[in-house]
Amino acid sequence: MAGMRTARRISRFIAGGAALAAAGWVLREVPAELGVRPLDSGPERAARMRRSPQFRDGTFVNPMPEPTHLVDGPPVSVLAELARDKNQRRPAGPVPMRVPPSDAPPADGLRAVWYGHASTLVEIEGRRVLFDPVWSERPSPSQLVGPKRHHPVPVAIGELPQVDAVAISHDHYDHLDRATIRSLVRTQKAPFLVPLGIGAHLERWGVPAFRIIELDWEEEAVVAGLRFVSTAARHFSGRSLTRNDTLWGSWVVAGPSRRVFYAGDSGYFEGYKGIGAAHGPFDLTLMPIGAYSPAWPDVHMTPEQAVDAHLDLGGRLLLPVHWATFTLALHPWGEPVDRLWHEAKARDVALAVPRPGEAVDISEVPAVDSWWETLG
Repeated sequence: MAGMRTARRISRFIAGGAALAAAGWVLREVPAELGVRPLDSGPERAARMRRSPQFRDGTFVNPMPEPTHLVDGPPVSVLAELARDKNQRRPAGPVPMRVPPSDAPPADGLRAVWYGHASTLVEIEGRRVLFDPVWSERPSPSQLVGPKRHHPVPVAIGELPQVDAVAISHDHYDHLDRATIRSLVRTQKAPFLVPLGIGAHLERWGVPAFRIIELDWEEEAVVAGLRFVSTAARHFSGRSLTRNDTLWGSWVVAGPSRRVFYAGDSGYFEGYKGIGAAHGPFDLTLMPIGAYSPAWPDVHMTPEQAVDAHLDLGGRLLLPVHWATFTLALHPWGEPVDRLWHEAKARDVALAVPRPGEAVDISEVPAVDSWWETLG
């Protein structure tokens, strides 16, 4: 009996120690995850932000009609729905994966490797660009809560090939991940291209200032012989209750002959036609197709709207992103790509739907084989 009491005391002691350790981790790590207020991060950055046509009354705004939904969080009805029908919002079995290629990027070609959600490596005319890398298990300020991955990342972050640039679309947790950024600082030498204000987060997380390139919409920079243009998106930003203190956007990446468009997160807007006219046509568009909802129609596109935007941009091949990896909305897991495939066939749009880790070479695009249907 005395032995059992001792064992229980030890068990309670260990549990208490674990709880204290977890609390200590939260107190230490979560504030760093939230980033910083860019206007308080230095006069030069603050002055650039205030000069932006997108900056008004202390925050960034959309020049197209302002979002009317998801201003202060999802409606209570949506939160209630999230607790029901969970099985429909996850794959029914393991998501098939592929080992990413390890050979050199094609010197005059264009190839893309989708790692899951929005994280994508684009190899364009011998250079490599990594978009919105997120390697963490949860897109959240704490790895103790939040949606978990439905599949692993196909390659360990330390095994990534050396990239020439890392491009970030906005500061939401499923697109800007502190742990991933800190790893890339150690394992890569490439600069980070980000919309205005996000450099403040990166600096706090240990990215040297000389590796940060902050751009407003329609500003551009040349990195490794590629032209990067920060372009518009219809979205919002924020890593805490404070909203829109950093800019969001999309990216044009142009080599001597090839052009790629990455939409980031965005609702559909007429501005895609202007981006296509000014910077297109594009050999490849990376378009978000998931996490849509009637509760927030202005900030995420439906799959059909992604096709609309792709055509507005003058896109040749559409590669869908922002689906399959995290459950961020109420729609069934496979619905986004089912709807996309139906729309693409109806409108004669060239489509690639790779498995995580699978390379897509635009010169040899594999036929869509509906690999997701057994999991949906």
